[in-house]
Amino acid sequence: MARRTKEDALITRDLILDAAERVFLRRGVARTALQEIAEEAQLTRGAIYWHFQNKADVFDAMLQRVKLPMLTRLNSQPQAESDNPLAHLRQNVAAAFNETVHNLQVRRVFEIASHRVEYGDDLQAVRERHIAHRAERVVDLARVLALAQAKGQVRPQLETHSAAVGLFALLDGLMTNWLLQPEAFDLEVVGAQALDAYLAGLGGAGTFSGPMA
Repeated sequence: MARRTKEDALITRDLILDAAERVFLRRGVARTALQEIAEEAQLTRGAIYWHFQNKADVFDAMLQRVKLPMLTRLNSQPQAESDNPLAHLRQNVAAAFNETVHNLQVRRVFEIASHRVEYGDDLQAVRERHIAHRAERVVDLARVLALAQAKGQVRPQLETHSAAVGLFALLDGLMTNWLLQPEAFDLEVVGAQALDAYLAGLGGAGTFSGPMA
């Protein structure tokens, strides 16, 4: 019985988050009330408060339920990263672009996080977590660029943290702009070409000119 109750609770939680995705995408996070999420999920507002403290908690859980595609796998395969840092970086970026284009749930949540959220007073904790996650990704990129520097793949005088900040801005900007108008350009092809152009400017000219599996 306890197991059944736990399973039911998880099902209800997913129903709430599914409804939140739809309402947040339709109305924007700031203009959405918990009552609207409850109605969309065909639940009571009390059911939402059983699982979540407030709207910010719902929004954060929605983000945590999927892995947003900004280099989430950069820390995987440490041996491949060590052997050829830039090839490893390209593979992870290609996977991020592919996830953005082809995984509809990830794409929907990424669009909400990029274009449908306003960080008002009730979402300051979420904003702080967003900033922290961005800082982590920049550290990851700086680490890979430092490894590439040690391998002679980029210029020895390169300031890797500054280069990582610029690289993150390039990749994140490509994805958020593509979400605004997907038909404007092919994210996988153009993104790969833009990445190679950036790395070439660091002294790391590469061979990634199209989508990778």
